[in-house]
Amino acid sequence: MSTHTVTWISMADGSQADYEVLTPLFEEHARSALVDNLVSMLAMLRGPLLGYQIDRYDHSLQSATRAHRNGERIDLVIGALLHDVADAFAPENHSDAAAALLAPYVDDETHWVIKHHGIFQGYYYFHHLGGDRHARDRYADSPYFDACVQFCAEYDQNCFDPNYDSMTLDNFRPMLDEVFARPSRVPGIAPLA
Repeated sequence: MSTHTVTWISMADGSQADYEVLTPLFEEHARSALVDNLVSMLAMLRGPLLGYQIDRYDHSLQSATRAHRNGERIDLVIGALLHDVADAFAPENHSDAAAALLAPYVDDETHWVIKHHGIFQGYYYFHHLGGDRHARDRYADSPYFDACVQFCAEYDQNCFDPNYDSMTLDNFRPMLDEVFARPSRVPGIAPLA
C-alpha cells in the first residue's frame, strides 16, 4: 500500500505522477470491494413484501436460480441476480442503473436485456394501469428484442413463488467473483494487472 498522499485539494492541480499513484490505488480498492458491495446492495432488497408473496431479494435469487438451472450463460445468470439490485436506490430507473453496474463486465446482450427489462416487464401489467403493454415494441428492431422477451417471461414475471427452491447467495458468489474479476470493457479504463 502506498503512503503517497497528494498535496493538492483540487484535482486540476494534480500531476501525472500523482495520478499514476492514485489511479491504481483506487482501482485496487474498488475491485477488491466490488462483489462485497454488490452483495450488500442485494441485501438492501430484503424486507417488506410490498404486496408480493416474497421480497425483492428472494425474487432476485429465484430469477438467477431459474436462469442457472436452465443452463443460461454466466453473464445472464448474474444479470438475473442483479436485474433489480437498483430498486433500493434508483426506483424510477432501476433497469438503467442495474445495467450500468453490469456494463463493464457482461456481454452486450446481457447489458441490453437488463437495461430494457423494465419496459419489457410492463407487458405483463402496464395495461392494468392504463398503460401500453406493447410499449416494448418500439425496440422490435433490436437484435436483443427476443432475448429480453424471453428473460422477462422466464426469469422475471414468474419469479414470485414463495415455494420455489432457490439457490442461496453463497451459491452465486463464485459466479459473481468470476464475472466481476474480468477486465473492464469500458473504453479508457485500464484493467488491473
